Amino acid sequence: MKVDVLLGLQWGDEGKGKVVDVLTPQYDVISRFQGGPNAGHTLEFNGSKFVLHTIPSGIFQGDKVNVIGNGVVLDPAIFKKEIEKLETTGYDLTKKLLISKKAHLILPTHRLLDAAYEAAKGASKIGSTLKGIGPTYTDKVSRNGVRVGDILENFDAKYKAAVERHETILKQYNFEYNLAEVEKEWFEGLEVLKRFTFIDSEQFVNDALKGGRSVLAEGAQGTMLDIDFGSYPFVTSSNTVCAGACTGLGIAPNKIGDVFGIFKAYCTRVGSGPFPTELFDETGEELRQRGHEFGSTTGRARRCGWIDLVALKYAIMVNGVTKLIMMKSDVLDQFEVIKACVAYKVNGEETSVFPYSLDGEVEPIYSELPGWKTDMTKMQSEDEFPEEFNNYLAFLEEELEVPITIVSVGPDRDQTIERYTEEI
Repeated sequence: MKVDVLLGLQWGDEGKGKVVDVLTPQYDVISRFQGGPNAGHTLEFNGSKFVLHTIPSGIFQGDKVNVIGNGVVLDPAIFKKEIEKLETTGYDLTKKLLISKKAHLILPTHRLLDAAYEAAKGASKIGSTLKGIGPTYTDKVSRNGVRVGDILENFDAKYKAAVERHETILKQYNFEYNLAEVEKEWFEGLEVLKRFTFIDSEQFVNDALKGGRSVLAEGAQGTMLDIDFGSYPFVTSSNTVCAGACTGLGIAPNKIGDVFGIFKAYCTRVGSGPFPTELFDETGEELRQRGHEFGSTTGRARRCGWIDLVALKYAIMVNGVTKLIMMKSDVLDQFEVIKACVAYKVNGEETSVFPYSLDGEVEPIYSELPGWKTDMTKMQSEDEFPEEFNNYLAFLEEELEVPITIVSVGPDRDQTIERYTEEI
């Protein structure tokens, strides 16, 4: 068996949660492999809406096993809130959710450090969610981290050493804080965390594959936020690309099967950083309002623009995408003209190659296609697609050279249309 990987191809918020929920019936195990509670995977079904930050998005489907892998960083305080909210709906999560011993813990002082670092940047802020994720990964890389498995042995000493080290740094920033206040909620969350089973996730996932069980790896954020291949330094702190599934779950590259790449029919970004196709006009605002483009984790308004095929081709390349999934097609239903960026003019020279840096003068070069001016939200099959929308799909597939196998026409689980069903 192979591990199929599902990940975002833009700057996050592509709709990964919904697609994982839709695909989960085809799999036995769903695993998160990187990121932390900066993720906000939204699922809607049966008239209800759920936002998952740490828990894999397969949690609502039957008796599937959900795994939080070693590449994830976990905040017990946020985890507690997430668990308690889901348990009020009647879901028994303790039997369906397993947590890697090697996943790193976000400590209360990591969140304080995050705030101190961001405040010190002033006008050059990255746009951090201030959830302590960057400092946690920093401790991981510098071999100073505290892991989930440490809860089982000598935890108090390891926690104390980490806090003392962090407080030494905080003093250098003259940052005011109340540690006791944030610790109370965190330790309450730790008790909730202890109710769950801690596993050697790399062994579990590989044993599952060996036993013929199917695994879907769920990515968070998006390719253009990858620490190596994204729009650095305005990126997240983990590898959001397909290779991150190998290090974040402990699987070999030859175990990767299909790579599902998710993208919106247009483009959005939260926080600071370059965004070549960003719109500052009425069209950008219409995209924001029609697409309800406000962060499920932060609540921040998302920046909106036309689809960027230069960045999308780059993301497809570095991930080895085999199947594309287009989200929020319905948001474009009322536009007379649809634009797609097919090249950049960088410092006066035209290029279709994603550049090392977007810091310079980058002008998007657009192709224009006629809009479909049709409400697609009630459509159940691709046979109902208007001709102009089919032309848009054909244009994208020709440009991207990968089939678009799923089209989303609304937020609900049922507003999902499969194409090329004989090949899936």
